Amino acid sequence: MRVARLFGAGDVRVLDEEAPVPAAGEELVEVTSVGVCGSDLHWFTEGAIGDAVLARPLVLGHEMAGVIRGGPRDGTRVAIDPAVPCGACEPCLDGDPNLCLNIVFAGHGPTDGGLRQVLAWPGRRLHPIPDSLSDDEGALLEPLGVALHAYDLAHARIGRTVAVIGCGPIGLMLIQLARLGGATRVIAADPLSHRAEAAARLGAEITDGEADLVFEVSGSDAAVDTALRTAKPGARVILVGIPDGDRTTFTASHARRKGLTMVMSRRMGEVYPRAIDLAARRRVDLPPLVSAAFPLDEVAAALSTAAARDGLKVVVHPQA
Repeated sequence: MRVARLFGAGDVRVLDEEAPVPAAGEELVEVTSVGVCGSDLHWFTEGAIGDAVLARPLVLGHEMAGVIRGGPRDGTRVAIDPAVPCGACEPCLDGDPNLCLNIVFAGHGPTDGGLRQVLAWPGRRLHPIPDSLSDDEGALLEPLGVALHAYDLAHARIGRTVAVIGCGPIGLMLIQLARLGGATRVIAADPLSHRAEAAARLGAEITDGEADLVFEVSGSDAAVDTALRTAKPGARVILVGIPDGDRTTFTASHARRKGLTMVMSRRMGEVYPRAIDLAARRRVDLPPLVSAAFPLDEVAAALSTAAARDGLKVVVHPQA
């Protein structure tokens, strides 16, 4: 099979390797679409993400869709949940598998991800998707799950004003979820005009204002400060973005004087069934979020395009 491995910051190479052999409980998946995520870009540009540093050539990619090959589910189209929690640690037993102390996550640390033609993955983490959803939509169910988890953390109430700071794909999904969830007004901000325009097309107002709930989906200190300024006194601020260099700073007085509640969002819980249902019923519109697609042999161009923030969501088609 063809596989893309990251050897260091900016150094990704496409190689020929043996296809994996499924272990007990695993199924073989032909990968059809992989979305490029902001966390992939941290690996690509920094050779690290947070306190995790590249220790070996790594296959990136955790937003994945594919087709099961072999076994009783041969030919089944699936969305691939990249997280495999242990199910036995305290966070797992408390109902927080996204906080698992022993989690295995595709495209992170020692676990190769989806930027390859064939993947062996636990069958329990493969979610069948209807034929009404494209392969790219199947891959985008992972960031939709991240958006759903962040929205759950907000404890949103009908009739409130919601702000989204950072209008990349997850921010645009949050705008749609806020409107679906009964927000009377959604304010959005992004320094990139094409992303702000995409937010406006989804019904957000590109204007200053105050909000009861604020989602920060950029990771930059400037975005966090904007989120804190936008928040009303007593508001809830959900930090979804991952900062460069594993550090976030902000003007403390903005948060302290307003008595804000700040919540960190980490990946997602068991939300894939909800994400599939929302996408299949077209309650959340995913296709317009895909702005560019590349074959696996052009993965370096795909990562560079995504890093330049030229469009919205970049996807890679390993079979192309």
